[in-house]
Amino acid sequence: MSVTMRKFGELSTGEEIMIYRLENASGAYADVTSFGAILVNLCVPDRTGKLTDVVLGYDSLAGYETNSCFFGATIGRNGNRIANGRFTIFGKEVVLAQNDNENNLHSGPDGFEKKVWKAVDASDEKNSITFTRISPSGENGFPGEFIVSVKYELTQDNALKITYHGVSDENTVANMTNHTYFNLNGEGSGNVLGQYLRLNAHTYTPVQDSRAIPVGVYAPVKGTPMDFCRAKTIGQEIDADFDQLKYTGGYDHNFVTDYYSAGNIRPIAEAWSEETGIAMEVSTDCPCVQFYAGNFIVKEDGKNGHTYTRRDGFCLETQVEPNAVNEEHFHSPILEAGDQYSSVTSYRFFVK
Repeated sequence: MSVTMRKFGELSTGEEIMIYRLENASGAYADVTSFGAILVNLCVPDRTGKLTDVVLGYDSLAGYETNSCFFGATIGRNGNRIANGRFTIFGKEVVLAQNDNENNLHSGPDGFEKKVWKAVDASDEKNSITFTRISPSGENGFPGEFIVSVKYELTQDNALKITYHGVSDENTVANMTNHTYFNLNGEGSGNVLGQYLRLNAHTYTPVQDSRAIPVGVYAPVKGTPMDFCRAKTIGQEIDADFDQLKYTGGYDHNFVTDYYSAGNIRPIAEAWSEETGIAMEVSTDCPCVQFYAGNFIVKEDGKNGHTYTRRDGFCLETQVEPNAVNEEHFHSPILEAGDQYSSVTSYRFFVK
């Protein structure tokens, strides 16, 4: 196992950015960059042993400076949407930028994915790299100085483990995630509609309309196109005559995963491709996952000369419910001053 470093490029400001490769004994590797703590490449073996890059992204740093689709991005402080860009925390109103209709999406428009992080604790033994930064109080409107780290680790059994830690000196929100788009046939191979997905989730949070804010209730998936308790292809019902799918142009919904308890890391999803044999198991200690089928990718110039279009990748973003800070009975994203925030998600790859 090894961790190596090279120059990735220079930002438009002239600042030099590095990229770090985590490689295990089988030859699988992950490339992550200090700009945005972004996952750039993830290459795992298919059933013939050929290494296949299963994540969408860009060849150059310039692509990530724009990155309107959030390819590979570390999202923070809060993943997903906050209605009207507003919430109240212990009697204090917080106002955020509205960058998604009237909502705040992924803490933007200038979230953690657009910040330069410091690389620390590169470990050959653990095959890991940790990125840290200090998010100042008021950054993107969020209260409190938030000292945060993101650790990437590539294990010998081809699991990419992402661990988040943070602490704030004021009451704030902490609900971090990763926005990688997967294509188990390989990036640039076309759409993911024929790939299989199973979600360990018997309920989901239906949305009000195209703004994609949950109505505030859990609904059963049974008897609807939202049911992935038994595996089916992503495309099997994605265009069904079902209001929830019409609102968001396909799957872009939060699923409430089974057997959640605080700190309990358990499998929540499995996806695979019959074409390559590549399978992925997702485990997390988060209560929910956003399944997004890439409905809004529009002619993105990606890696290796490929052009990505609608539904060429899918995301499984572990999280608490969207707009949870404004819904008392959802899982709370509130981090009280001095408390430790911690979360872990693992994407393990194997041949099926």
